[in-house]
Amino acid sequence: MTATTTITDTRPFAWFRTLGHQGKRAFVGAFGGYGLDSFDYQTLPLGLAAITAYFGISNGQAGLLGTTTLVVSAVGGVGAGMLADRIGRVRALQLTIAMYTIFTVLCGFAPNFETLLVLRGLQGLGFGGEWAVGAALVAEYAQARYRGRTVAFVQSAWAVGWGLSVVVYTVVFTFASPDMAWRIMFWTGVIPALLVLWVRRSVQDAPRAKATPRQRGTFVKIFQGNLLRTTLFAALLATGVHGGHYTISTWLPSYLKKTRELTVIGTGGYLAFLITGAFVGYVCGGYLTDLMGRKKTFLTFAVLSAALIVAYTQIPKGANGLVLVLGFPLGFSMSAIFSGFGAFLAELYPTALRGTGQGFTYNFGRAVGAIFPTIVGFLGAGGAIVFGALGYGIAVLALLGLPETCGIELLD
Repeated sequence: MTATTTITDTRPFAWFRTLGHQGKRAFVGAFGGYGLDSFDYQTLPLGLAAITAYFGISNGQAGLLGTTTLVVSAVGGVGAGMLADRIGRVRALQLTIAMYTIFTVLCGFAPNFETLLVLRGLQGLGFGGEWAVGAALVAEYAQARYRGRTVAFVQSAWAVGWGLSVVVYTVVFTFASPDMAWRIMFWTGVIPALLVLWVRRSVQDAPRAKATPRQRGTFVKIFQGNLLRTTLFAALLATGVHGGHYTISTWLPSYLKKTRELTVIGTGGYLAFLITGAFVGYVCGGYLTDLMGRKKTFLTFAVLSAALIVAYTQIPKGANGLVLVLGFPLGFSMSAIFSGFGAFLAELYPTALRGTGQGFTYNFGRAVGAIFPTIVGFLGAGGAIVFGALGYGIAVLALLGLPETCGIELLD
C-alpha cells in the first residue's frame, strides 16, 4: 500500500488493511492465541466453586490456585520474551500456545489439590508468554498511527475467549454434575492445539524483526542505562492494572453465585453482560489510546475502574438488576485500560529487546498483582474493594515516570 493511501485512508478498518498480507496472518495468529489463552485461563475461575467443594479446600487455598498461575506466568513471560528475541516471534508463539494447552488439559485429571496446584502453575508458563510474543509480533507489522488500535484488537481477544468459556461453563455445569463438570472444563482446553499447526504453517515474523541481529543477555540490558527507569515504571504500571483486574475477575463468579445467590445460568447471564462490556472496552480503548495518547487513556480508565469496583460491590442484596446494569461499564473500564499496553510497551523498547522488555514488565505485573486475589481470599468481599481500588491507584502513580509514546516509530 502506498504512503499516500496510508495517509488518506480514514475508513474504520484502515488499520487492518495497512497490515499487508503477512501482517493480517500475524494478527489472526496472535488474536487466536490470546483468545484461547483467555479461554484456558478462565476454566479455573469459572470452576472454582466446584473445585473448592470437591477437594474441601479453604477460600485462601482456592485463591492460591489463581495466584500460583499468575506468579509462574511471570517466569513464562520473561522466558518467552527472551526466546522471541533469540529465535523469533512466531516460533516462540507456537511454544507458548502448546504449553498452556497441554497443562490445561492435564489439570482435568488432577487427583488432588496439590497436583492441581502444580499443573496450574505449569500452565502459567505458557499463559504468561503468549501475550508478550503476540503483541510484539503484531506491533512490528502495524503502522505508527494505527498501532494502538491494532494491538488493542488483539487484546480484545481476551473478552472473546472469556465469553466462549462462559458459554461452555453454562452448558457443562447445566448437564454434568459439579464433580465432573470442572474436569470437563479443563479438558476443553485442548482446542488451541489446532491453532499451533496453523501458526506454524502460515505466520512469519515482521521484516524488522528478521533483520535485527539476535542478541544474548537481553534480560540484563533492559535494566541498563535509560531503560532501567522505563523498565521499573512500566512494571509498576502493569502491577497496578493487573492487581485491580485479577482481584475482580478471580472472585466475581464466586461473588455472583454465593453472595448474590445466582444460579449457574444466572451467573453466566450476568457475566455475559460484563464480558460484552469488556469486548467493547478493549476495542474503544484502542481507538482512544491513538486519539488521546497512551498515558491519558490509562489515567482515565484507572479512575473509572476504581470507582466502579466500589459501586458494584456496594449494591444492596435485593437489587440484582442494578448489578446487571453496572456490569457493562465495569467490564468496559477494566478492559479499556489494557488496550494501550501492547502498543505502549512495544514503543518503549528497541526491536532487539522488545520481546524481553514486554515479557518482563507485563508479566512482572501479573505476578505481583496476583498476590491481590489470594489476600482477598483471606479477607473476604471487603478486601476486593480495597485491593481492587489500590491496584488502580498504583497504576496512576506509575504513569508519572513514563513518557508519552503515541505516534512514534518503533525503535530499531
